[in-house]
Amino acid sequence: MTAALRALAVAALVIVTVALQLSVFSHFSIDGVVPDLALLVVVGAALVRGPGYGALVGFAAGLVLDLAPPADDTAGRWALALVVVGYLTGLARHEGRQSVVGTVLVVAAGAFIGTSLFALSGLVLGEPGVTVASAVGVIPVAVLYDVVLTPLVVPFVLFLFRRLEPAETWS
Repeated sequence: MTAALRALAVAALVIVTVALQLSVFSHFSIDGVVPDLALLVVVGAALVRGPGYGALVGFAAGLVLDLAPPADDTAGRWALALVVVGYLTGLARHEGRQSVVGTVLVVAAGAFIGTSLFALSGLVLGEPGVTVASAVGVIPVAVLYDVVLTPLVVPFVLFLFRRLEPAETWS
């Protein structure tokens, strides 16, 4: 598979994920918190391909999430949060098999970091409705939601990104 086809497949995955997150999964919100499927895709990409690739997929997913309707916050907040999540979770990657508990812990840490960064950037930018109290209430729900969805989403994402890896070069 060529690099262009791999990039197209990742772009399609990001767009479908964000579309599902904003349409179907918005009906399953708890206290206004929607499952963050884009974050799970970013974590999967980072665990398979490393921090640089995770940050790149995080930027793409975050930008699509920022610009997709209903875009009611400052553009770039999710992009920043998911870049950091992609980079940091990529640093936690192991060669070989990742344990289930390790993957769940990485997702929990990524969800905490991503949601916290998103909330903190809203506080710094003075977004309407973003307060310390609302952030403190949202973060645990978001982490729990992402951890619950981990066994359903992340194995598929890991499989997909392993299939999209470039072929090893012969030396």
